[in-house]
Amino acid sequence: MARYLLASTPVHGHVAPMTNIAAALVQAGHRVRFLTGAHFRDAVEAAGGVHVALPAAVDYDARDLDAAFPGRTQRSGLRKLTFDVQHTFVEPVRAQAEAMRAMLDAEPVDAILAETGFFGVLPLLVDPRPRPPVVSVGITVLPLLSRDTAPFGLGLPPSSSAAGRSRNWLLNLLVRRVVFGPNQRRLDRTLRDMDLPDLPVFFLDWPRLADRFLQLSVPGFEYPRSDLPSQIRFVGPPPAHDAIRNRTPPPWWHELLAARRSGRPVVHVTQGTLDTSDLTRVIGPALRALADKDVFIVVTTGGRDPAQIPGGLPANARAATYVPYADLLPHIDLAITNGGYGGTQLLLAHGIPLIVAGDTEDKPEVAGRVAASGTGINLRTGTPTAPALAAAVDAILREPEYQQRARTLAAEYASRDTVALIHAELADVTRQRSASPPP
Repeated sequence: MARYLLASTPVHGHVAPMTNIAAALVQAGHRVRFLTGAHFRDAVEAAGGVHVALPAAVDYDARDLDAAFPGRTQRSGLRKLTFDVQHTFVEPVRAQAEAMRAMLDAEPVDAILAETGFFGVLPLLVDPRPRPPVVSVGITVLPLLSRDTAPFGLGLPPSSSAAGRSRNWLLNLLVRRVVFGPNQRRLDRTLRDMDLPDLPVFFLDWPRLADRFLQLSVPGFEYPRSDLPSQIRFVGPPPAHDAIRNRTPPPWWHELLAARRSGRPVVHVTQGTLDTSDLTRVIGPALRALADKDVFIVVTTGGRDPAQIPGGLPANARAATYVPYADLLPHIDLAITNGGYGGTQLLLAHGIPLIVAGDTEDKPEVAGRVAASGTGINLRTGTPTAPALAAAVDAILREPEYQQRARTLAAEYASRDTVALIHAELADVTRQRSASPPP
């Protein structure tokens, strides 16, 4: 039996894949402690892990970031992204690190698994004292700077031509020194206050310091890069663990199955689990776009009461707060989504083409990769119009290339056994660390 410490920021899209990894490790007989927000105690314990709450001062409610961090509503685009990075990832570093160090002092571990947004592991990585292996888990698009891509957050397509690499170099410099420069300096001040050296890399590049980097995706979804770090492994989509949810099907499930049997296209509409405070952003216009089409619509609200859907449901739509993707996705022909990373990976793993409408957090980057892979359409907005959505739906259903590309990518996902690969990488990294001489 191995002992693992998992750590995540208190955001559903970050916690959910880590909880599923925790469940897989527990099922294999390992002991798992999980440091994350108090709101996720039930999910962690249902997965068989031991929940340890983050300090209250850094345990925010990501379901309403505007309320958690006053001043956020006045920002948009890059200003909102840098604001979010400061308040949700950088400022909690010291408290997160002290909580993690207390856990290590109380009980040694064979390895630490920290998702890419949990910066509380950075003090451990720059501390010269011995430490257990640190494994970074990629729960969003690769954030690493590259000569072949524009920096994370700009939503620009990649380019490895001479002109493209010149563009990338300039933009990487701008983002590192100007856009995220204040966050980098704030992080380094925190480390110095802890009597530690500055971070030797740009903070979004921190997984380069980890012993292993497990990206929850496949190469075919990511932008091609000629300078990937050697420790990166693409391990496939987030492992499924829907058993922690209530799997009672919704009362309209038989209608979905009937639509599927009749050959009627089934369209899934979602705004994910974080951006659900305003259901008029994607769900509202999608329902208007599809109301008169011969399709069956399945809406999931990510926790909001479906009765709050603006304008109600048209006759060809049904809704629920949540439907386990393991049950739902085999019956879906097309998805309209705001581009949450984990959900997108699971949709593509089932060969489902996508229409992506997202403009917050990592959504523009996810949408760009969907378009570049040929598996869907990037609407380049988080508030699409009904006519734009209707045109995109017609294009996806009319043109077979989207379905063909989605199926090709699904085969690449299917070639990777995520759980087995995670077990193998953890065994390898702990074996390498134990064989290394002490510093």
